[in-house]
Amino acid sequence: MNNNFPYPLLSKVQIVDFINSLSQKSIPFLFVIDYHAQNGYVIKLDELDQEFVRFELNGSATQMPDNHSHFHWEATPVAYDSFVGKFDEVVSQIKLGNSFLTNLTQPTSISTNLTLLDYYNLGQAKYKLWMKDQFVVLSPETFVKIEGGKISSFPMKGTIDASLPDAESIILNDPKEKAEHATIVDLIRNDLSLVASDVQVKRYRYVEKITTHQSSLLQVSSEITGTLPDDYLSQLGDILFSMLPAGSICGAPKQKTLEIIDKVEGYARGFYTGVCGCFDGQNLDSAVMIRFLEMVEGGLVYKSGGGITAQSEARKEYEELIQKIYVPVC
Repeated sequence: MNNNFPYPLLSKVQIVDFINSLSQKSIPFLFVIDYHAQNGYVIKLDELDQEFVRFELNGSATQMPDNHSHFHWEATPVAYDSFVGKFDEVVSQIKLGNSFLTNLTQPTSISTNLTLLDYYNLGQAKYKLWMKDQFVVLSPETFVKIEGGKISSFPMKGTIDASLPDAESIILNDPKEKAEHATIVDLIRNDLSLVASDVQVKRYRYVEKITTHQSSLLQVSSEITGTLPDDYLSQLGDILFSMLPAGSICGAPKQKTLEIIDKVEGYARGFYTGVCGCFDGQNLDSAVMIRFLEMVEGGLVYKSGGGITAQSEARKEYEELIQKIYVPVC
């Protein structure tokens, strides 16, 4: 981390209080919260320094810099045998009834000739976030949107190579993918019910196409909506934290599954699979921090993974983890 980073790392209590205060006064801000929902940043937009933090919604790409006309990207994933050991531990917990769905992730070493800021500039993603000397996020997944007192969540579960024949039909009809998606939708419905009324699934299992530097992928999402109380702006921080960590990146039941993840994964997710977003003074838009490239001691790591159920096959889950090691750079 850059010792000159101008924004303090806040605790959960500080973040909640700061968000509640700013939203009640209609003051625009950016927030970044880690996976365990224990630490993060809240930055007023008029105090955002582009030298240290950049954020963009529906971000478009710029041209490759002249000095990097050759794009180099080499990934060294965790060994399959190591992954299988962790996979088997998760499956054993599922068979014991401690989880129905567990999101298993791992870090992958990356060798590249581009910087984190290069990837931010070159990336084309629904949500783009860069924090100097820390990480870059190029996420396709919405966490929650709040507009006019309505809250919506868009859990994303299910990924397939778009070039496969009948790829959309395969992903939509796969029994494991159906079960995994249904579990997450049910979890998110319950999460929204903690803070909203009239919760309903507005769209179920719709498909979006994502272009990467390697290929194109199809990803499956759903849209779940609800109505917030009239005074929601005075408790916006509490509302956000009541739904964290995001259900799509942990599993169900949430608390026990979080314990399984902490025991099995063997590394710290940090800000990966946390959430970030922007409040414009009236409305809020936020992302789950996936498609995540991080600077660590010794180089760069990319963190990725997928949901494990009783129907999962180790080789397919390993291939999905690798398939998700991409940046949306054309």
